[in-house]
Amino acid sequence: MPMRLSPAPQQRPVDVGDGPVVLVLPARDEAARIGDVIDRLPVIVLGRRTRCLVIDDGSTDDTAAVARHHGADVIVHERGRGLGAAVRAGLRSAVDAGAAVVAFCDADGEYDPAELHHLVAPIVTGSADYVVGSRFDGSIHRMLPHRRAGNRALTAGLRWVARTPISDGQSGYRALSRAAASEAVIGHDYNYAQVLTLDVLARGFRYHEVPITYSFRASGRSFVRLGTYLRHVVPAVWRQLHAPPAARPSILKPDSRA
Repeated sequence: MPMRLSPAPQQRPVDVGDGPVVLVLPARDEAARIGDVIDRLPVIVLGRRTRCLVIDDGSTDDTAAVARHHGADVIVHERGRGLGAAVRAGLRSAVDAGAAVVAFCDADGEYDPAELHHLVAPIVTGSADYVVGSRFDGSIHRMLPHRRAGNRALTAGLRWVARTPISDGQSGYRALSRAAASEAVIGHDYNYAQVLTLDVLARGFRYHEVPITYSFRASGRSFVRLGTYLRHVVPAVWRQLHAPPAARPSILKPDSRA
């Protein structure tokens, strides 16, 4: 029978501090869309200044230049390392920069940075450490039928192994407290969603979901292909469930993959 997660006792609330809210945008070849996403980020969220950090993961277009033009800080990976690697780099950089809350969403316009306050609020009020924006509890303007079915199936599997009421296991809009972001580990490069959730829960951080709005990208093409996705994600989840706590170092420790 597949192993299930045994979450650690929940950690006590920790003051997130007075640092900024950093929104990380992992991006590859999103020059046509990323400027609008950056422009929709509020300057202030719940009384805290914001900062946008773009991780350009091997783009062949002008993603980095467009992001800088719209006021974002940019880290460039000269070659594509994968979404998981990009998020890992963003978390590390944001923590190093003193962020109180680290959020991230896709750079293709499917998620709205103007809704960032919904994800940040449970963290700054001390009721959660890790917040996921749920498309299925919110408003989905358009999602291809096979993607909807795939998301539902994968979420059901994650909910079972995590023993946690998860409604959207693959959402690309998430936020972590400084403490959770400092300790979280993304165990593979291709993607991050399932392994990040399992890792954060295993460390005892408090999980919460908020409804968000989702709109399918208007142009461009997602990197996700079901067969490739499953070949990478399923083994990664298996390894995560069997990893002893000692094998889960903080992201602040050296990592040759990032």
